[in-house]
Amino acid sequence: MNTFIPSSIRACSAILILSLLLTSGALAQLGTSSAATQAATANQLPLSGRSAQSGSVTATQSPVPGTTTSVDTLNPSVQVQGAFSGSLTGPAFSGKLSLQEALQRGLRYNLGSVGLSLAARQAQGQSRVDRSALLPNFNGSLAETVEQLNLRASGVRVTSPIPGFGIPSIVGPFNFFDLRARLSQNIDLTAWNNYRSSSEIVRANQLSLRDAYDLVVLAVGGAYLQVIAAGARVQSAQAQLDTANALYKQAHEQRKVGLVAQVDLDRSEVQVLTQKQRLVTLQNDLAKQKINLARMTGLPPTHQYEISDEAPYSPSPTAALEDALGKAFAQRSDLKAAEAQIRAAERTLSAAKAERLPSFSLASDYGVIGTNPAQSHGTFSVTGTLRIPLWQGGRAEGDIEQANSALEQRRAELDDLKRQIEADVRNAYLDLEATSSQVEVAQRNVYVTKETLQLTRQKFDVGVTDNVEVVQAQASLAAADLDYINSVFAYNLAKLSLARAVGSAADTLPRTGHF
Repeated sequence: MNTFIPSSIRACSAILILSLLLTSGALAQLGTSSAATQAATANQLPLSGRSAQSGSVTATQSPVPGTTTSVDTLNPSVQVQGAFSGSLTGPAFSGKLSLQEALQRGLRYNLGSVGLSLAARQAQGQSRVDRSALLPNFNGSLAETVEQLNLRASGVRVTSPIPGFGIPSIVGPFNFFDLRARLSQNIDLTAWNNYRSSSEIVRANQLSLRDAYDLVVLAVGGAYLQVIAAGARVQSAQAQLDTANALYKQAHEQRKVGLVAQVDLDRSEVQVLTQKQRLVTLQNDLAKQKINLARMTGLPPTHQYEISDEAPYSPSPTAALEDALGKAFAQRSDLKAAEAQIRAAERTLSAAKAERLPSFSLASDYGVIGTNPAQSHGTFSVTGTLRIPLWQGGRAEGDIEQANSALEQRRAELDDLKRQIEADVRNAYLDLEATSSQVEVAQRNVYVTKETLQLTRQKFDVGVTDNVEVVQAQASLAAADLDYINSVFAYNLAKLSLARAVGSAADTLPRTGHF
């Protein structure tokens, strides 16, 4: 009896300690894998809601400074900077590039639209992350644990009440396994408003992408017009060179028979050399313009291709200014994007204010635990937590202040954008009127200078005058041709700028291929 009691107590003590350790180990495992979810905090938006794209496209019609004898008083240009001046490598083409094909390639491969397309995808991914905070999370785990404990090292000191009997301080090794499924769900107004804010940011990025398409059309269309104008200048210079050669041959023949002086022959030769050099310069400019167009449309940076379209002067009726303003405010994608940015900032402010409100979370699990699968038993737990924020060190107030600042900045940007859109439309109308008048004057000037050159050559043929007047008349015609080419380019650029200002450039030009 004396030996039976201690051994029984020893066995019971060991079993008790082992069961306590198994239970504590299982609870520790459970507590590690299903820790309570922290309350959500409001997403912080950047101060400015405007797109961070590193590029711009601007069409300008600046007056020629100072006095000039030319009828061309406007200096048109398209300034393309940053991402819009580059592109991805696209597939090959037939060797002749039409305006419609150039615009379509630009919309697909230009780096400005590609970058904003990826930004829209990134915003969509962030929206999915924010949505995940509102959906249930379901996880499973399988754990096998082998453990040996030193009770003394853990601070557990158990004294046996029976003299001569000691409880061991080293327990184990022992093992247990845990197969468990866990489900958690949060109900948090901050997370809900974060998701609604990110959804508006997705919409804003998609609208910014549509606005980038308009800028791509302005950049590529303007570059195509520049190539057309540069090609027309080359043709004009070639025609002037042919005329100069004809006059030189004529002066050479007349010099043989003594009808003109050597100075007239020398003057004709200088005119030929000047026209040749001018032609080389203009051909160089044409090659550069074609390389610039290729860079925007996903083509190899070379000038070894031809353009198949022309853009002659074709006056088209335009809508009234007030109608154009109404269309611009209804169609401009950048305006709609700015409005979406305001809605996103409002939701972020609501999310920051909701940090002061209670939130609720539910965590549950079910599984089996035991020393082995054959000797296991089901266990479960269900925990509902109501979190009531009492004092967070001013974090909620700081988030509210940041959200308010972002919202006010976006409202200011929207107001500025409305004024910018109205300025764009009015400027485009003014440019359209000025360039249309300039084309008419340039047309008349070409007619007059051609007639003057013809009459001057007739006088030179009969010996009434020397070739000084002929050279001057020829130079006047060359200048008139360039004025007309530049005026048509300026007019077509003004029409393209008006389409961008109204917000319809990407919707019509790539499909029709006409200005």
